[in-house]
Amino acid sequence: MILKRKIYSKLLEWKNGCGGTKAIMLEGARRIGKSTIVEEFAKKEYESYILIDFAKKDKVVEEYFSQYLNKLDDLFMLLSTYYGVNLVTRKSVLIFDEVQMFPQARAAIKYLVADGRYDYIETGSLISIKENVKDIVIPSEERSITMYPLDFEEFAWALGEEQLLNYIKRCFEKREPLERGMHNNAMMLFKQYMLVGGMPKPLIIYIENKKNFSLVDAEKRDILKLYRNDIMKIKAQYRGKVLAIFDQIPGLLSQHEKRVVFKNIQEGSYADRYSETFFWLSDSMISNECFLCNDPNVGLSINEERTYVKCYMGDTGLLLSHAFDENELLESEVYAQILNDKLSINEGMLYENVIVQMLVANGHKLYFYTHYSLEKHRNDIEIDFIISNNSKLKYKMYPIEVKSGKKYSIASLNRFNEKYKARIGESYIIHPRNLVMKDGIVCIPAYMTFCL
Repeated sequence: MILKRKIYSKLLEWKNGCGGTKAIMLEGARRIGKSTIVEEFAKKEYESYILIDFAKKDKVVEEYFSQYLNKLDDLFMLLSTYYGVNLVTRKSVLIFDEVQMFPQARAAIKYLVADGRYDYIETGSLISIKENVKDIVIPSEERSITMYPLDFEEFAWALGEEQLLNYIKRCFEKREPLERGMHNNAMMLFKQYMLVGGMPKPLIIYIENKKNFSLVDAEKRDILKLYRNDIMKIKAQYRGKVLAIFDQIPGLLSQHEKRVVFKNIQEGSYADRYSETFFWLSDSMISNECFLCNDPNVGLSINEERTYVKCYMGDTGLLLSHAFDENELLESEVYAQILNDKLSINEGMLYENVIVQMLVANGHKLYFYTHYSLEKHRNDIEIDFIISNNSKLKYKMYPIEVKSGKKYSIASLNRFNEKYKARIGESYIIHPRNLVMKDGIVCIPAYMTFCL
């Protein structure tokens, strides 16, 4: 089963726009479907293709690149013969899959693109990790695009819900609530996305096995084991710290503030000691980061405070399997309880994580804001997220509060709006209820997050 992915249109733009003058690098986490989509693209858009999987560590192929890079006629002849594929000038593409496993092939892109005979697509996981690129020059002839797990729209496409998506978009644009039955259907779709997640294999299993959550969960646990094995391959100097953060993500997200308190991970720890840790987790796209912005304005990154960070799982389906052990999930039927709104404990953690996943998939870099009141001796303003790059009204920021329950206060958001009203375009509350306007705040159901 081949899932429809938005990245396909970006690959098409690259092919038609660059005409062989640049290679394309598709970066993303393990198991999100990079290899599948590029091979499908190659089949449909070219006369022939060669897929070289460098994860297989084929010494014969690696030797070709080492010996014949200065003799490209021989290199192409050997590759064509080895793979049994007839290469056609300007009508064939070579795919370098998991190219980080053989950095010399990535370095060779400079010469291969200059030759101009064929197109080149690279896929990579953990591509920017220092140990993978320290001995090569990153070619300027390479364009990078980032791929994420399936977003909410892609998930809905896979379940045949295109019409419901179009209806949601129309209601968001008109600032109108959905018809009650449609709202319930959309919330059910959202909850399925939260539970299954956006990793392709679990979703395919979900569809092909009549929505069997136990089979889905088993596949997600296999992916988590793969991630853990990746972590164990890190250089020893900060492997333990990465593992500690990875293991504690569910615990961190179940707290009220959700931000990382470094001394709680290890006594005497400080943020600077964990910089490599968060670099690794975010660069591998296992996690999504959200930094404190202490003076929120349009240029949010200018005022970011990196000693305060919230760390979310890159995929919420994986977070669910990570948060509960296997027996606990099956015995308590957590999946069924969440679908039927019977599980309150830890649902807020999953709910906020999936909102982050949807915002990140839309290209947003995330920030949060807190204000400590000396008079009250506590934080009197807490804003879950601030985004700034989605607006038709330029030079404005957009605060977002996430509420997993149906009853909540908007006092914090009102204080923030009053304090920074000149900088704000529109304010949002994301909640489980239908769309409603409240004191100038747009309160949208969780499934509408993909519209932001």
